[in-house]
Amino acid sequence: MRTRIATPLLLVTACSIAATAQAAEWTMATPYGDASFHTQNTKQFAEDVAEATDGDLTINVQSGGALVSHGEIKPSVRRGTIAAGEIFLSVLSNENPIFEVDTLPGVAGGYEEAYALWEATKPIISDLFEEEGLIPLYAVPWPAQGIYTAEELTDPDQFDGLRVRAPNINTQRFIENLGGSPTETEESDIPTAFSTGRVDAMITSSSTGNSMAAWDYVSHYTDANLWLPKNIVFINQRSFDQLDEDTQDALMEAAEKAEERGWEMSREDNQESLAILKENGITVSEPNEDVGEALQEAGDELFADWESRADDQAKEALQSYRDQLED
Repeated sequence: MRTRIATPLLLVTACSIAATAQAAEWTMATPYGDASFHTQNTKQFAEDVAEATDGDLTINVQSGGALVSHGEIKPSVRRGTIAAGEIFLSVLSNENPIFEVDTLPGVAGGYEEAYALWEATKPIISDLFEEEGLIPLYAVPWPAQGIYTAEELTDPDQFDGLRVRAPNINTQRFIENLGGSPTETEESDIPTAFSTGRVDAMITSSSTGNSMAAWDYVSHYTDANLWLPKNIVFINQRSFDQLDEDTQDALMEAAEKAEERGWEMSREDNQESLAILKENGITVSEPNEDVGEALQEAGDELFADWESRADDQAKEALQSYRDQLED
């Protein structure tokens, strides 16, 4: 009987096949373009994961909604069609009021407050994701939201009938409270929406105004500091469970770094974007007294509506956050 002896080439080939079998390749979808600091942070996260795992886990980031539309990202990750996704957290407002707490005017007026709010609400949000077989990895805020208009905003009556781009239900309600007409428009569709007359104004951040070249269709930005909404990055639980423990640890460590880096990137991007807006001819100003009062009244109405829909757990989390600010 002849005995076959494995040659070095056969041994190398066998090891290569085994290594390939253990490696995982994930697809991640985000609705934001490559110019967005969020996408830049997400791609850096993917690079960090690949480096930390020596290629045992690679994450291919598909940006700009090219692979999956914004509204389909979470269902796609839940089904396992893709392993990871990034969304604007408040697009989930219909599922639970806790998802829109960071779009309530006056709740968090700066980055430190916004982070404290995230810490207070994170356990509830994580539990809700986990019930659907999802694991939140990290969340990063946009700069505070303001109002872009073609004319200087000096009178609350200017909101009457104004067609305003609104990326989520809470912003839509806020615009309606002001007397305006909300229009749901994805970030990538903003230029077309303005050029075709579907929108006259938009509530968004300095960052989005910069990345979308807002000076091409508006001339004024009212820096109203309305709220600091967040994006959330999450993964499929089953995909995570298929990783070995070392790879799981490396993934979570990279996520921690991405969150810390992302918050700093948001701060920096806000300052840079405001400067670029001004350089390109946009007048940046704060609301005058009349407009400020109108925004406050609309915000109070929005908060009252949220309280009527939120459960005790969400209200307690918000109260815990407020108590922490007072300490």
